[in-house]
Amino acid sequence: MKHRTPGNPPPSAITPRQAYFDRRLFMGGLAAAGASLLAPPISAKAGLTYLKNARLSLGEPPNSYEDITTYNNFYEFGTDKGDPARLAGKFRARPWSVAVAGEAELTGTFTLEDILKPHPLEERIYRLRCVEAWSMVIPWVGFPLGDLLKRFRPTSRAKYVAFKTVLRPDELPGQRFPVLDWPYVEGLRMDEAMHPLTLLTVGLYGEVLPNQNGAPLRLVVPWKYGFKSIKSIVEIRFTERQPPTSWNRSAPQEYGFFANVNPDVDHPRWSQARERRIGTGLFAARVPTLPFNGYAEQVAGLYRGMDLRKNF
Repeated sequence: MKHRTPGNPPPSAITPRQAYFDRRLFMGGLAAAGASLLAPPISAKAGLTYLKNARLSLGEPPNSYEDITTYNNFYEFGTDKGDPARLAGKFRARPWSVAVAGEAELTGTFTLEDILKPHPLEERIYRLRCVEAWSMVIPWVGFPLGDLLKRFRPTSRAKYVAFKTVLRPDELPGQRFPVLDWPYVEGLRMDEAMHPLTLLTVGLYGEVLPNQNGAPLRLVVPWKYGFKSIKSIVEIRFTERQPPTSWNRSAPQEYGFFANVNPDVDHPRWSQARERRIGTGLFAARVPTLPFNGYAEQVAGLYRGMDLRKNF
């Protein structure tokens, strides 16, 4: 996804001199994804150039664009699921930059264009679950996070990857209230972050990612609960120790670091054994929740030998 910066960028958006010379590592390829990505802040009806990845698409019809963009958990805008679509219009998703820090050889501040230019975008239809026993099937557009992380040349000390969401209470009204300890932070173990199913996402349904869905850059980790898929990312940090995460820090008895979908482990306040697909109606029959959200064949090996009740 390439938001073109209008006019002169502010100093905060200027890439450091050394990073500028190192950025040649990021260049080349995917000119076709170039100039088509300027979009209005919410109704992101600008087409993305991408390839459909049938191998990673579910054999299920996706939710509607309206479902996906109007029923969201994004507490930075508010705790009601309609708040993000209603309140996201003032959020500025461009210009954008991402700070890269920690245990890696190449660190600095990089523009969104630098980060995304060499990566072919693909549509992958994933099931994404929240923690309240509902799910959606969403045709995300992005590329494997690991393809980006390798370019920063993480060192042998990099055991985890930590992420941070932008902090702008003037544009994100939910951040004016102490619902969580802002800014929102999340993290993955390095092997989770490098897994090809972990997606750095820039769009959905072939359109630029709307503000309420985490514009301009978010994660999708399809075998985990939705809160692991951090939105509006401004920092990526390689760490040796397990990083703090917002929901684990807020309610550690309810939200573990790993957050893998496990129907045999109930949330303290509700069962997670069955789920309802959004868009099927309030009284639609619930179906069994699948371990790892249906991706056990691909990811269960990451947790071989772990107690998934203790490491929830």
